[in-house]
Amino acid sequence: MNQLVARSLMRGLINGAKCNRSILCSVTRVELRDEKAAFGRMMSTETALAEKNQKEKSVEEVEKQSEVVFSSYWGIQRPKITREDGSPWPWNCFMPWETYQADTSIDLSKHHVPKTFVDKVAYRTVKLLRIPTDIFFQRRYGCRAMMLETVAAVPGMVGGMLLHLRSLRKFEHSGGWVKALLEEAENERMHLMTMVELVRPKWYERLLVLTVQGVFFNAFFVLYVLSPKAAHRVVGYLEEEAIHSYTEFLKDIDSGAIENVPAPAIAIDYWRLPKDATLKDVITVIRADEAHHRDVNHFASDIHFQGKKLNEAPAPIGYH
Repeated sequence: MNQLVARSLMRGLINGAKCNRSILCSVTRVELRDEKAAFGRMMSTETALAEKNQKEKSVEEVEKQSEVVFSSYWGIQRPKITREDGSPWPWNCFMPWETYQADTSIDLSKHHVPKTFVDKVAYRTVKLLRIPTDIFFQRRYGCRAMMLETVAAVPGMVGGMLLHLRSLRKFEHSGGWVKALLEEAENERMHLMTMVELVRPKWYERLLVLTVQGVFFNAFFVLYVLSPKAAHRVVGYLEEEAIHSYTEFLKDIDSGAIENVPAPAIAIDYWRLPKDATLKDVITVIRADEAHHRDVNHFASDIHFQGKKLNEAPAPIGYH
C-alpha cells in the first residue's frame, strides 16, 4: 500500500515537472517571437528613417546643385529674404518692400461729371460695356472680379509702354508717369492673382479672357495713340464701375450670400493684413485700390484737357 502511494506521488511529480517545462517552453517561444517582431519593427522603422533622411539629403543636394547650376556662371542668386518675424519670404512675384497698407479712408463716392463731348462718349462707352457684363455674370461677383481684373491690368501697361517709347523718341523724361502707370498695372495684376486663389476659372471663362483681352488691348492701344485724354477718362469711369461692383460684392458678403472665407496668404502679405483677415478685408482693400486708380486716371485726363503734357505734372508714384 505504501509503495503504491509512493509511486503515485512520484508519477505526479514527474508529470507536473513535464507540464511546467512545456509551459515554460511555450512562454519562452512566445517571448522569442515577440522579441523578433519588435526587433523587426525597430529595424523597419530605422530603415524608413534612414531612407527618409537619405531622400531629404538627396533633395537638398539637388537643390544645392540647382543653385550652383543657376548661379555659378552668371553670378545671379536671389538674396535671402525674410519676413519681419524671421520666417522665409515665400513669394517671387513681389518683395516685402513692395507691400503696403491700403488707404481705406479714401472717398469712394467721387464721380467725374461728364461735361465735354469726349467725356460723354467715354462715360456712355463704359456704361454700354457694363450691360453684357451684368448679363453674363449677374451677381457672381467672384467670377466677375476675376474676369474684369484681367482687363483692368491692361490700360496701365499700354499707357506706360507708350509713354516709355515717347520718352525714348523725344529724349525727355516722363515725369515719373511711366513708373506710375506700370505700378497701376502691377497692382491690378496682383488683384487678379488674389482672386484666382479664391475662384478657379472655368475653361469657357479662360477662352473669354483670351478674346476680351485681345480685343481690349488693341482697341485701347489705338485709343491711347489717338487721344490719351480720352483713354485716361475711359479708365477713370471703368474704375468707378469697379468700385460699384466691389461694393455690391461686400453687400453679398454681409448678407451671407457669399461666404466670408479666410483671406489667401498672398493677400495677407501683399496688403499687410492681419493673420486672421477674411475675404471681406481683401475686397475692402481692393476697392480702395480701385478708388486710387480712378483718381490717377481722371487726374491724368484733366492734365491733357488743360493742354499740358503729363510730364509737366508730378506723377503719383506709389499712390495705390
